[in-house]
Amino acid sequence: MDYPGNLFVVAAPSGAGKSSLVKALLELDSLVQPSVSHTTRPPRGQEKHGREYFFASNAEFDGMVLGEAFLEWAHVHGNRYGTSKKVVEERLIAGSDVILEIDFQGAIQIKKIFPNAVLIFILPPSWEELRSRLERRGEDADDVIALRLRNARIELAQTKEFDFVIINELFERALFDLKAVIHAQRLKYTAQRRARADTFRALNID
Repeated sequence: MDYPGNLFVVAAPSGAGKSSLVKALLELDSLVQPSVSHTTRPPRGQEKHGREYFFASNAEFDGMVLGEAFLEWAHVHGNRYGTSKKVVEERLIAGSDVILEIDFQGAIQIKKIFPNAVLIFILPPSWEELRSRLERRGEDADDVIALRLRNARIELAQTKEFDFVIINELFERALFDLKAVIHAQRLKYTAQRRARADTFRALNID
């Protein structure tokens, strides 16, 4: 079914700057709401349960899978991540724009469920910069960084499946591009017809 709200899905390899860009967007655009994913991985740094992620045990995650509570879920870097169906649908029905930060597997799954979803892929400017960013954040051991870089080659091969591609070379420019995508989607005919149905009916526009 069509919902009055827009669904934006942002994916990227680890280290491309996806989370920083989405966080900055949310600070600038109050009409966009995040959907917090569930994950079986432990918290990192200052992450808090219910803010960055809902941290779940494997047993809890299994229960949600069996209960069909997820729109999508996937194995990523040895852990599982899932998007709550209930939370996303409630916000879209209320007319909110929802943004998801998930991996490419989940993004492609969601596009099949929500054909109007807008898929956005964030690219690093180079392999060297991607490796440097992973090393600078100081959260992962060398073997984990190597795994993330191997996975990145698989992830980047899926770029063609996305509607928009943003290269995060200069953060300010990448943020501008992300804002532009959000704004342009809101002005599309189908999005305006969903969001402003009363206006379209009053003007006798099909």
